[in-house]
Amino acid sequence: MSFPPTKSAPRRVLLVGGGHSHVEVLRRFAAAPDPRIALTLVSPDDLTSYSGMLPGLVAGFYTPAQSHIALPPLVAHAGARFVRDRVAGLVLSARQAALAGGGRESFDIVSLDVGSTPDARVPGSRAFALPVKPVATFLVAWERMQAEAHAGTLRSIVVVGGGAGSVEILLAMQARLTAELGGRVPRFALCTDQREILVQHPAIVRARFTQTLAERGVDLHVGRAVEEVGRDGVRLADGAHVHADRIVWTTAAAAPPWLAASGLACDERGFASVDEHLRSPSHPFVYAAGDCAAQIGHPRPKSGVFAVRQGPALAANLRRAALELPLRRFVPQRDALAIITTGARHAIASKGAFVVEGDWVWRWKDRIDRRFMAKYEVAALSLPQPMDRNPP
Repeated sequence: MSFPPTKSAPRRVLLVGGGHSHVEVLRRFAAAPDPRIALTLVSPDDLTSYSGMLPGLVAGFYTPAQSHIALPPLVAHAGARFVRDRVAGLVLSARQAALAGGGRESFDIVSLDVGSTPDARVPGSRAFALPVKPVATFLVAWERMQAEAHAGTLRSIVVVGGGAGSVEILLAMQARLTAELGGRVPRFALCTDQREILVQHPAIVRARFTQTLAERGVDLHVGRAVEEVGRDGVRLADGAHVHADRIVWTTAAAAPPWLAASGLACDERGFASVDEHLRSPSHPFVYAAGDCAAQIGHPRPKSGVFAVRQGPALAANLRRAALELPLRRFVPQRDALAIITTGARHAIASKGAFVVEGDWVWRWKDRIDRRFMAKYEVAALSLPQPMDRNPP
């Protein structure tokens, strides 16, 4: 789909962050370019990690190339401009994004898809714990941890957090090190302030993973918050100390502080509030999606599956906003299919009361993930593209 040239200056649409929603925006603009819109992406990284494949990457089932989307080729195919930098804040009165490198990017419309970070308010967590985000930093540290485990200097690992991401990362790390070291694998522990793990999932899933952790020899500390992090471990709310040579931080998501500091309307946790059009209620030229956003009236977990579903709607409304056309309403699905891996090529899937488990579930997830990634490969982008399903 293409449009005739126009004599007026193109509308400047700035995409901040290369998250799951924005890669779909870029793909759809590549399928239907429009000279009336000048698209720019700002990201500090050339690669963006696909969250669905991160546990498999940690476990050694995928390579970095298989589990990351290359942004520069995607940007090029969308006819957009790539700025390799990080946005540190928005100057909304001037419609500019302040870059960490000192520059500024002007825009008519801005869209935010910068993700979230683990909550690091616990004393000592910033100094002594390794957060899983940003993923690029975590993966570099994971390489060092593997080397330390092989050298025998890494004997215990504590993972803090009780959600699906926490359980998957722990089991993936343990599976990788067990495959490489056998009986010399470090001791693992999982600490969460929740009464049990996976509280947002069905009881049968919680029970199955509690059993799996026990079978794998993981020390499970539930219902006791981590109150302090030190060089040699964590102190729990009841005073107990859990020793660790390395501490991996996978707690509930926290919002980038600059969202609220910029003056955007945010929820009580600091995430950018958006309406049914994924648009800010305080600044209608600002849009947001993914983990950094909170849709008013439709609270959902911070999960990649919801960011992926927002992508097509965000692409349509950014295009429509730039062309001053009526926006389209987006209501997120109430329940999403959750597939949680067990470290091995085995997984449990659930949606509502539906729960299945097996090696075949892992293969099913693998096919889903590979199909998703194939959409953003250069070869796929070079093929004739179907018409955008949501044209103006």
